[in-house]
Amino acid sequence: MSDPGTPTLDQLHLFLAIVDEGSFAAAARRLNRAVSVVSYGIANLEAQLGLTLFEREGTRKPRLTDAGRAVLSEARSVSEGIDGLRATARGLLQGLEAEVDLAVDVMLPTERLGRVLRAFSREFPTVSLRLHAEALGAVTAMVLDRTAAVGLSGPLSAGVEGLESMAAGSVTMVPVAAPDHPLGRMTAIPPGAGRGFTQIVLTDRSRFTEGRDYSVMSHKTWRLADLGAKHALLREGIGWGNMPLPMIEADLVAGTLVRLAMPDHVGGTYRFAAIWRRDTPPGPAASWLRDQFVGMGRDNVEQEGLGDI
Repeated sequence: MSDPGTPTLDQLHLFLAIVDEGSFAAAARRLNRAVSVVSYGIANLEAQLGLTLFEREGTRKPRLTDAGRAVLSEARSVSEGIDGLRATARGLLQGLEAEVDLAVDVMLPTERLGRVLRAFSREFPTVSLRLHAEALGAVTAMVLDRTAAVGLSGPLSAGVEGLESMAAGSVTMVPVAAPDHPLGRMTAIPPGAGRGFTQIVLTDRSRFTEGRDYSVMSHKTWRLADLGAKHALLREGIGWGNMPLPMIEADLVAGTLVRLAMPDHVGGTYRFAAIWRRDTPPGPAASWLRDQFVGMGRDNVEQEGLGDI
């Protein structure tokens, strides 16, 4: 048995057009070719593969044979792969990035991140995305060392040499604890009470702000670099700490966490900024991400009476 030949892309396009349109004549009209050219191309494809792809006898419209149905999925895969390759090449010729590294602050509400990235996947289907979720100064550090083309940072990026920035909204931070935690059981929390209990603190994995504390008032701290782990420890009643309000709203409703009315630690507004290196402007896809976060941030409604964190 001889091996099948290698069909051309044009032959595969003819084959798919007939399947999609339902007839040789309709495929010819779609492709703006003569019916005889389409028939000749399919005859050559069948000869190349050594298979009969369409049943032509006793039917007004060509029907796929068993072999034709088996070949169909592979033909579509090849065609879609070539279309993707051409789209990628077209984007690169237009200056579009092949891949974008995005660094975001872990405090960013996941709903906001999801909306932007869902739209990004539709707008730039050929661009791969590498997402980095980091805490505190790590986002700024990743942009500075060119690991990320653009970042959505917390307030620690303000005034950093070499960076450009645009305001991109905020999130409300509130102190919380489990309902069975001593602070959670207090109806009136006296000033300074938080200093006597373990505070769960998010720490920085970068050297950019290494050793610096933010919104820490207790002398007893547990430090960790993962916001999800902090959330879990707070629910276990191990300590108290600040959390972004969108992340723990369901806990407040369910009663698994309570918001602490601490007179000397009421929470605050955690502001975001889209940042990028001044000497390395982001490309089209990265710029689009930046602008989406900035635009969405304009719709934020901030709680009154809270200062900036």
